Amino acid sequence: MSARATESSLFSAQELRRRAAAQELEARPDLYGDHRLNPDIAQLLLRSRLHDAAVLVPVVDHGEEGTVILTQRSANLRSHSGQIALPGGRIDDADPSPEAAALREAQEEIGLDPAHVEIVARMPDYVTGSGYRIRPVIGVVRPGFTLRLNPQEVEAAFEVPLSFLMDPANHRRESRIWQERERFYYTMPYGERFIWGVTAGILHMLYERLYAR
Repeated sequence: MSARATESSLFSAQELRRRAAAQELEARPDLYGDHRLNPDIAQLLLRSRLHDAAVLVPVVDHGEEGTVILTQRSANLRSHSGQIALPGGRIDDADPSPEAAALREAQEEIGLDPAHVEIVARMPDYVTGSGYRIRPVIGVVRPGFTLRLNPQEVEAAFEVPLSFLMDPANHRRESRIWQERERFYYTMPYGERFIWGVTAGILHMLYERLYAR
């Protein structure tokens, strides 16, 4: 096998599935989240009543090179409008599990048929500065699917190579002033798409858990 093929298969859906299964056997660490870059909000978050949400990390199986489906939120939304996101949302009382919630939200937002998705792992919870406890669910997506975007929630959907997202050279730590405090966050600029905030934080967590070792 050539060096190029070896590097490519490292970011295949099959290799991701193997690594995700291995991490499920390990003890989970302390919560990941925005507080890791902003320690001053840690106690505030851990004392707060958090809203439960789930997101799907949909990795499309393109053979040796997997890709991740991301969305651009509608500009008309009241919160996080126009931002790059993973399909997901609040966990409803009727959802039997975070996995079910993630699949439901992906179907509602982008029309991704759950029959095309194989859930392979749930990552550690990710706590956001806005008061959410997000359950990231990794799913391998079988090619041949058709997306149907809900225009009220999603403006666009696109795929980004897993190799790009799992390359630490593409993970930048930036900051801005919010409520008179400097807040730090990750960014992963990809062409004209600016991946940042919680989405970049969850993808960075995926890198730390599965590829940084």
